[in-house]
Amino acid sequence: MKKLWAGRFNNTTDDIVESYTESISYDYRLWQYDIKGSIAHARMLGRQKIIKKSEADRIVAALREIAAEISSGEFQFRKEHEDIHMNIEARLTEKIGPLGGKLHTARSRNDQVALDTRLYLREETESIINLLSRFKKSLVKLAEKNIDAVLPGYTHLQRAQPVLFAHHLLAYYEMADRDAERFQDALQRINVMPLGAAALAGTSFPIDRHYVAKQLGFPDVSKNSIDTVSDRDFVIEFLSACSVLMMHLSRLSEEIILWASGEFGFIELPDAFATGSSIMPQKKNPDVAELTRGKTGRVYGNLFALLTVMKGLPLAYNRDMQEDKEALFDSVDTVKAALDLMGRMLQKLKINRHRMKEAALGGFTTATDFADYLTASGMPFRQAHEAAGKLVAYCLKQHGAGNKNGKKLEDLSLEELALFAGGVTQDVYDWLSVEGSAARRKSFGGTAKELVIARLKELKGKKR
Repeated sequence: MKKLWAGRFNNTTDDIVESYTESISYDYRLWQYDIKGSIAHARMLGRQKIIKKSEADRIVAALREIAAEISSGEFQFRKEHEDIHMNIEARLTEKIGPLGGKLHTARSRNDQVALDTRLYLREETESIINLLSRFKKSLVKLAEKNIDAVLPGYTHLQRAQPVLFAHHLLAYYEMADRDAERFQDALQRINVMPLGAAALAGTSFPIDRHYVAKQLGFPDVSKNSIDTVSDRDFVIEFLSACSVLMMHLSRLSEEIILWASGEFGFIELPDAFATGSSIMPQKKNPDVAELTRGKTGRVYGNLFALLTVMKGLPLAYNRDMQEDKEALFDSVDTVKAALDLMGRMLQKLKINRHRMKEAALGGFTTATDFADYLTASGMPFRQAHEAAGKLVAYCLKQHGAGNKNGKKLEDLSLEELALFAGGVTQDVYDWLSVEGSAARRKSFGGTAKELVIARLKELKGKKR
């Protein structure tokens, strides 16, 4: 089949080359944006009298018919037409004859694909921001339902200090909130109208790029035609935001996997979001969390793939840049699915408050509180820290029956506590309780219940 660009060629493209270079097998996803951009371009051509208004009207009508054909599944995408742009243009020419060839006046596939990608990415970025909003609401709801649950906070995966489970969840809210800000900020660079740069140098026709931008809802128009067609920074920035988001979801996934294990037992996964074993009937596997953790690597790979594609390209457009689409589409699909599933799963988690508190009571998580108690009584903190450390060592030596970790701090008598610090009174036991420990963390951003409740109230009042 003769190509639309075949004028200077004497022979047809080899079938193997055709298969190697085509992109319609994946960029068909851009069809509605390609048609939307083409309609705006045709209207501009008619308005500027580059083509007759009646011709522009016929082109627009035919493009809408093609859109209906694609929507209904009647349209046949053909590999020999290489990409979405030429598939649509070829069908347009079939429908209205040589007039279809006028649509490509004053544009190139170079600025056309930049437009399609920006329109697509603008829509998908908004979709991800909306999914992040739903995900954050799931975190808030789970935190509200379990406002009194206490679990050990960890550093180095060692029990550190008691924290409210709600406070722990809201740490992920902060991450997701920053993610939303990153995507919102990236929209500024995505939302720039590129059409009119043509191949790389602009066009000799009297086009009106700002009119096209207004039709398509772009607040800005690209300033340099060479940069316009060679720029994929906006895709890289989007993929970077996706990578950070997936890193956050992967960290949450790791905690869910740990919490659901028999060793922790902090949560029970909902049946609808877990799978079984083909050989071990007792198993309930956290596959959604595990796959989210695993798919994070794919999203990272997509970012690095495009960075590698772009790193050595001279200006302006190079065919290498066709390799951005599969990476972009895959990341969009992966991030949207992961966000949706993780948010839904959070809503159905069953929390084992008893096991959480039991774990918080172990590991001497209130040792810092004992040091703080002594410091509040006038002892220098470093001296109090040493006293608390010696107290922990003492507990570990006092092996009780069935208690392989020795005594807990709250099990010690006042006499025992006094061995390490004088002047200890009955009120110390409030400092050694996990509830009391969490309640005293009243510094701004701390885990005290009153602060967490106030933060939850603040978050529920946010629009997004």
